[in-house]
Amino acid sequence: MTQPPAKKPLLSGTVADKLFGWLAKGAALLTLGLLVGILASLVLGAWPAITTYGLGFFTSTTWDPVQNEYGGLVMIYGTLITSIIALLIAVPVSFGIALFLTELSPAWLKRPLGTAIELLAAIPSIVYGMWGLMVFAPILAKYVQQPLQALLSGVPVLGALVSGPPVGIGLLSAGVILAIMIIPFIASVMRDVFEVTPALLKESAYGLGATTWEVTAKVVLPYTKTGVIGGIMLGLGRALGETMAVTFVIGNMNQLNSVSLFEAANSITSALANEFAEASEGLHQASLIYLGLVLFFITFVVLSISKLLLNRLKKNEGKKS
Repeated sequence: MTQPPAKKPLLSGTVADKLFGWLAKGAALLTLGLLVGILASLVLGAWPAITTYGLGFFTSTTWDPVQNEYGGLVMIYGTLITSIIALLIAVPVSFGIALFLTELSPAWLKRPLGTAIELLAAIPSIVYGMWGLMVFAPILAKYVQQPLQALLSGVPVLGALVSGPPVGIGLLSAGVILAIMIIPFIASVMRDVFEVTPALLKESAYGLGATTWEVTAKVVLPYTKTGVIGGIMLGLGRALGETMAVTFVIGNMNQLNSVSLFEAANSITSALANEFAEASEGLHQASLIYLGLVLFFITFVVLSISKLLLNRLKKNEGKKS
């Protein structure tokens, strides 16, 4: 009996490879096109404000829809300060969590504790905002703001940083809420990259008498620095773009009265969420889109700095410090 002819593949290997390459290239070009389209739409929408205010938009603190005068300094300042506060709190805490889970935690605690931390990332941002306004803000006002103001009253610089009505909402409150929100992201990335460090390297360091901190600082961190910085940038991106939680606790005040961390302020995302739906066509709407363009630029600068830092770290690998 003759064997039935073998079925020919629908596509030869060469054709399949070319098709796969075209699809991958198309996906990359589509993503780039979307990015360019978003940027172009932001520039076109903000053009009336750009031509009216120019770079003076970044230095003006006036935001008055009644008089049709707009400046973005208050929102830009609020966005940057709350994100910096969030990072200052979240990075050390996330590092401690990742170090504990990978080096110090007993085996029976690693999985439930790691799962609990990751579940924090699943909580909707509006829930964080409601909790921050109804629970955290009164606690901050009573047990942090009032004691600090009593302690630092009249002290140069420090007294100005804690001035203002102790109502529990403002830049510090928003920064702390953002820190709680980004801790799961940074901690998860740090834990994952710490775990990929070869056990042989750590065991060799322990065998030479190194302490846990020395192993972490001289073995784990140098080996995983790229992943650690990537996790921090991920958290910073989340902090810069967060909307609802910040809207609840930052105070939404378009004035910059002092440098106090307890002062009510505003952020770019909060201003967009509060005003864009009711903004009239013209300078008001264009100024809000201008703020969105500024946020786009800030994110781009942050990512560029992180890439440059990572490239510099790679070039310095193997060199003596």
